[in-house]
Amino acid sequence: SFQLTDITEAPFPVDAVQPHWFHTLQVRKLRVHRSRSNSDPLGGKSYAQGLQWRSGLRFGTASSYLNLEKLGEGSYATVYKGISRINGHLVALKVIKMKAEEGVPFTAIREASLLKGLKHANIVLLHDIIQTRETLTFVFEYVQTDLGQYMIQHPGGLHPHNVKLFLFQLLRGLAYIHHQQILHRDLKPQNLLISYLGELKLADFGLARAKSIPSHTYSSEVVTLWYRPPDVLLGATDYSTALDIWGAGCIFIEMLQGSPAFPGISDVTEQLEKIWTVLGIPTEETWPGVTELPNYKTEWFLPCKPQRLRTIWKRLGEVPKAEDMTSKLLQCFPRDRLSADSALHHEYFSDIPSQLFQLLDAASIFQVPGVRLETEVRDIFNPFRKDRSAAGLNKCW
Repeated sequence: SFQLTDITEAPFPVDAVQPHWFHTLQVRKLRVHRSRSNSDPLGGKSYAQGLQWRSGLRFGTASSYLNLEKLGEGSYATVYKGISRINGHLVALKVIKMKAEEGVPFTAIREASLLKGLKHANIVLLHDIIQTRETLTFVFEYVQTDLGQYMIQHPGGLHPHNVKLFLFQLLRGLAYIHHQQILHRDLKPQNLLISYLGELKLADFGLARAKSIPSHTYSSEVVTLWYRPPDVLLGATDYSTALDIWGAGCIFIEMLQGSPAFPGISDVTEQLEKIWTVLGIPTEETWPGVTELPNYKTEWFLPCKPQRLRTIWKRLGEVPKAEDMTSKLLQCFPRDRLSADSALHHEYFSDIPSQLFQLLDAASIFQVPGVRLETEVRDIFNPFRKDRSAAGLNKCW
């Protein structure tokens, strides 16, 4: 039987399976190594012609999947591009090595238990789980890239129309998991997968938690520093869905501006300083209870007053209602932040087709006629396509 890492005995030549990455709008060859489980559609190639499917193959067994190439390696898992020998679909294989004395990592158990119950167009789909003595493998749907890589490919900020579609899908996915009392707790561009159509899918639920029962025991060591809200930075452990909303607001700005909203470098103190410089230092009047949080020490920070957001992030002033949307997502006091449901009905989305608000959970927004991504202005693969005047940038590319 085939193991996940056994390529040499594949019933078709391995060198015939060339990595063929898909750009959002056009087919391109990428020379960029990516650190997560993203992939491409078949791109017109028929692997079925060279691969003989065996009868009797079933889900839950390693022999049902063939490893094609290694995509990346993390602290507790290695991700491979693979193909299902059951139906020929490309998949992402997240292989978790189990230590004899520790067994299955708790984060893997939590991720599996949560994802098995999530069925939504904007949540990455878990197809299968394979367990052996040495490994636990998650078999995910195969998605082309992630938002972080997409923004690298299109520096300087994305097309405002595309930003709107991405944010709508992000909030749609968050509304779905929040209705089920699940917090993602690790929103960042690298954990948002983007398909060749432009479908955005929440991924990497290793830090996610179910909040079905009120708890004050959550860890404050969640969310990558740049996307961590001030309440968590200040040591709050009784957070709720507002945790994810702050991350969505940071990602919204990053998509428009082309750079992170609050790029702290060293520690929590510097990250808070970045936030206070824009939003001002909170007080008991603006944030009841803030002075009681473990990390609140006024002597650490110079007095700061709130700034107008469009003066800090210029592109907010160029897109109707974008500044107001941002101000409601990036509220220091968690209870003042919009919910995902409320954000979906903000005026910022007033010009999108009404059918998008009536879709079933499993339906992609791109099923609605006329909904599609626009061509990005800047493209590192073809820098002269639309922005011929950006000579300085072209030299960098």
